[in-house]
Amino acid sequence: MIRRLELLAPAKDAAYGITAIDYGADAVYIGAPKFGARAAAGNSLEDIRRRADYAHRFRAKVYLALNTVLYDRELEEAARLAREAWQAGLDALIVQDMARAQTDLPLPLHASTQTFTHSVEKAAFLQQAGFSRIILERAATLDEIREIRRATDIELEAFVHGAICVCYSGQCYLSQALCGKSGNRGQCSQPCRWDYNLIGE
Repeated sequence: MIRRLELLAPAKDAAYGITAIDYGADAVYIGAPKFGARAAAGNSLEDIRRRADYAHRFRAKVYLALNTVLYDRELEEAARLAREAWQAGLDALIVQDMARAQTDLPLPLHASTQTFTHSVEKAAFLQQAGFSRIILERAATLDEIREIRRATDIELEAFVHGAICVCYSGQCYLSQALCGKSGNRGQCSQPCRWDYNLIGE
């Protein structure tokens, strides 16, 4: 099997995305105007088009994170946004909500780390559901990654640098419990980065 390693970098805005590509990134991922897990890092459709045009000049790709859990009333708007982003030059969508797999979108779907995938069973389900790539749970061990690789032939993506939540990706309710802001709706207040005192034995 021929394996190709892709260096993928986050890019909160057009300047970051262009710089990442200039320094050798094979792809960048960005947030959409809405429905991204980082609500404060959204990009306009014009910025998405600008980033895609620049990336494609260097055979790089742009992936769009539309990876929050959606309410039924948001499905139509989210699908329209995905189609507009595709028309702007997007290469793939990063999603969490399984409703995305049931919509007729003309571009590849990547299962976000928020899908909490670190088992063969979950990976096999996502592959069968039509995803082309799985972004593994951030705390997935090398043994778990090897087991998933042996059991599936879907593309796998893993975080190798950056912050890692003390809670499980997509299964964290700490921000909601403490601040009323859900990380699964793009509003994480990042309580796992606060200072705490351990009191007791």
